Amino acid sequence: MPWELKPDRPIYTQLIEQIELKICSGVYPLGSKLPSVRDLAQEASVNPNTMQRALSKLEENGLLYTHRTSGRYVTEDVKMVQKVKDRLAHELIQEFLQNMKRLGFTEKEIMSIIAKMTGGADNA
Repeated sequence: MPWELKPDRPIYTQLIEQIELKICSGVYPLGSKLPSVRDLAQEASVNPNTMQRALSKLEENGLLYTHRTSGRYVTEDVKMVQKVKDRLAHELIQEFLQNMKRLGFTEKEIMSIIAKMTGGADNA
């Protein structure tokens, strides 16, 4: 999964989001060791200090933890990761709904489109 950083938002924030996504999607499995700060920074083409700041915030939030002598690891707390997944899903759905409403769709029309696309019961 490539790093997709956009110039319109703070890099630090985007790094946090993308690492969360990599954890939730299994790119970095629960309990796995993360690459070093330098390696991650090089991979993402960012300053190591920026990557360090993002990783520290993720550690502060409980998604990562550090073993002093062997580096950073992804939490093994399934509930913690599910909580992050739920939050990310909620944010994506909110953004989708806002965009659809900007296009002029009502909630009923949006639900009908979703039902058609997913083969839901309301195929009208």
